[in-house]
Amino acid sequence: MVEKPFRAIPPLRRNIEPSAAPTSPRRRTPPPGQRKALMAIKSIFSGRMEKRIPVAIVVRLTRAQDKPASEPELTYTDNVSAHGASVVSSRPWQIGEVAQVTSLKDEITISGKVTYCLLLPGNRYFIGLNFQDRRVTWSAYRTYSGT
Repeated sequence: MVEKPFRAIPPLRRNIEPSAAPTSPRRRTPPPGQRKALMAIKSIFSGRMEKRIPVAIVVRLTRAQDKPASEPELTYTDNVSAHGASVVSSRPWQIGEVAQVTSLKDEITISGKVTYCLLLPGNRYFIGLNFQDRRVTWSAYRTYSGT
């Protein structure tokens, strides 16, 4: 087999004058009212309507349907918004199940529907809860959300 000598490829030469270079259209910032509308549309497509705050709040988690109530699970939140939370659980939950979450610090209980259940390493689960009937009033959430 005969080896061919390596030949470098010369760099591409461009004969474009700076004034002839294509220009991108100027990006305009929408007015404040339009900005809010664009943010609302963006949040609809992302699936989240409210800002989530990454805060770990110690909570008791139980099934709302359990009569008598099963042993509550002592766990914590991963993030919280005004009408929802992501909570770590030791068991899988079904979408649509109703859970009761009680802040240990405030002893305030909120019921929420499970919107998702994601398996984590170590047989733990993230469950997404939607609190439709009321806002989160836990003191730790109010501290970080500014409400």
